Amino acid sequence: MSLHPRLVEVTRRIQEKSRPSRDAYMAKVASWAAKEPVRKGLSCTNLAHAYAAAPAGDKILLREQRQANLAIVSAYNDMLSAHQPLEHYPEIIKAAAREVGASAQFAGGVPAMCDGVTQGQPGMELSLFSRDVIAMSTAVALSHAMFDGALCLGVCDKIVPGLLIGALQFGHLPFVFVPAGPMVSGLENKEKARIRQLYAEGKIDRQGLLEAEEKSYHGAGTCTFYGTANSNQMLMEIMGLHLPGTAFVNPGTPLRDALTAESGRRAAAITALGKEYLPVAEIIDERAIVNGLVGLMATGGSTNHTIHLIAIARAAGIVIDWTDFDDLSAIVPLLAKVYPNGSADVNHFHAAGGMGVLIRTLLDAGLLHEDVKTIMGQGLRRYAVEPVLREGKLVWQDSPAESQDKSVLASMDSPFQADGGLRLLAGNLGRCVIKVSAVKPEHRVVEAPAIVFDSQDEMIAAFKRGELERDFVAVVRFQGPRANGMPELHKLTPQLGVLQDRGFKVALVTDGRMSGASGKVPAAIHITPEVLAGGPLGKVRTGDVIRLDAETGVLEARVDAATWAAREVATADMSGNNNGCGRELFASFRHVATGAEEGAMSFMLNHENKV
Repeated sequence: MSLHPRLVEVTRRIQEKSRPSRDAYMAKVASWAAKEPVRKGLSCTNLAHAYAAAPAGDKILLREQRQANLAIVSAYNDMLSAHQPLEHYPEIIKAAAREVGASAQFAGGVPAMCDGVTQGQPGMELSLFSRDVIAMSTAVALSHAMFDGALCLGVCDKIVPGLLIGALQFGHLPFVFVPAGPMVSGLENKEKARIRQLYAEGKIDRQGLLEAEEKSYHGAGTCTFYGTANSNQMLMEIMGLHLPGTAFVNPGTPLRDALTAESGRRAAAITALGKEYLPVAEIIDERAIVNGLVGLMATGGSTNHTIHLIAIARAAGIVIDWTDFDDLSAIVPLLAKVYPNGSADVNHFHAAGGMGVLIRTLLDAGLLHEDVKTIMGQGLRRYAVEPVLREGKLVWQDSPAESQDKSVLASMDSPFQADGGLRLLAGNLGRCVIKVSAVKPEHRVVEAPAIVFDSQDEMIAAFKRGELERDFVAVVRFQGPRANGMPELHKLTPQLGVLQDRGFKVALVTDGRMSGASGKVPAAIHITPEVLAGGPLGKVRTGDVIRLDAETGVLEARVDAATWAAREVATADMSGNNNGCGRELFASFRHVATGAEEGAMSFMLNHENKV
């Protein structure tokens, strides 16, 4: 199947605009690469420190310096269900490495915070910037010049992007990403959402809400809805950094442990000391980034990746923006219907054929670059498979030729919608994105008076006072990276959902985030420039008519040009965002953060010629 001409066009455009920074990045990678282990350049004192506590057998290998030594970088903690299964992975990986004559060391841990825990709390204002801390922590873990390759253990929202950004600063090394898998299915997602709305209306008490939440989040593994965490796993697979079919295998199963062990063996095989050298810089090229974008559109993935994928690409010297997302969304149909896009969860998606069927379908339609490098070697077709255990041995078999449940995973002939799940909106309020895959067609165009809020708590208070029983567009400003770290605003979802169900035309417009759980209420998010940086959203006043049109890609204030030009951008006292819960430590991050369409990054990279 030949490639779709628009896919080719967008890829060439990205390659052309990326050429200077990509060439500079690859030149750096070439200067770092070496056929000999870099640890041979360490002094005897350095080396003795580096393996003083290693087991005797590993010490022999490390002393000889002929076999691969692998770094393990992990986001393990046992508070968060998604990362709790990672506790025992290092021992599995070390044992697997020894089987093939290599060694592995736990090089370092990275922080892992959960937006589900910090939602609506001050800690959420650290969430986005935790990605950059994770990237830097990954660099610290790998800074000892002891390693020939690495395995990154992580799952959730900022963790995987942070690990990959950090990994790309060691682009001459191979990296294998190792997930934990989703928890088994609990309370149906649609029922969970219904109970949350009942609580927002005061129709059930806190105990009733807590019981429902405990039935939803009930064991080890990733949350089962298709939010940022599971979008991460889709991306690592479609971009060739996972073993095939590993994204959505449940933790605590023999198959999951077998995949974890094989990840260790595969990492050893693709170092410069072996015959299949596959450095991460050669895997993550412009075509791999485009494949990630296609996967995001085809699955209705997390809006957070309209930020994170840009940051990941920049770390590899690749320049993308929301126009690239939008152009691909126009040609990629929505093939997955997983909550919040539908009632199924990722376990249902996996059972229907999961990533193997999705990748096969998109390849056959000419919507993915097949001729890419992956950790398995050349060609993405190797990922149109699924792993199984046969007599205790891990093997891969062809994925089904088509979906086993077309209510969850559709075919190209009858997709859930003809285009992708994410779109670009633009107008006199700036540029932003909207996730439309969960928004019914009748709610995709809203034109109503604005009600302006400077925090989500202000809007919730107005809801409780009964002041929002009407058509309106909630404008929640001063929520960008520089203002308060760009927290997710899901605290508003139940209230807006209640009002929509009561028949009102409602929408959210903000320079903040909503993430992968963006649901049935239209939300124009990540508005750039943000208000604190002088963005025009700060000109909106309560009563201005706002038009949000997700069909034509328009977001604008219906204010005459002369009045609009004469208005000043609103200001606000941001001092309350600077204290408590460690926010003091992130003042420099907020001060230098780039806009959302530039990845909301707190550091610049040398290959961008900006430092």
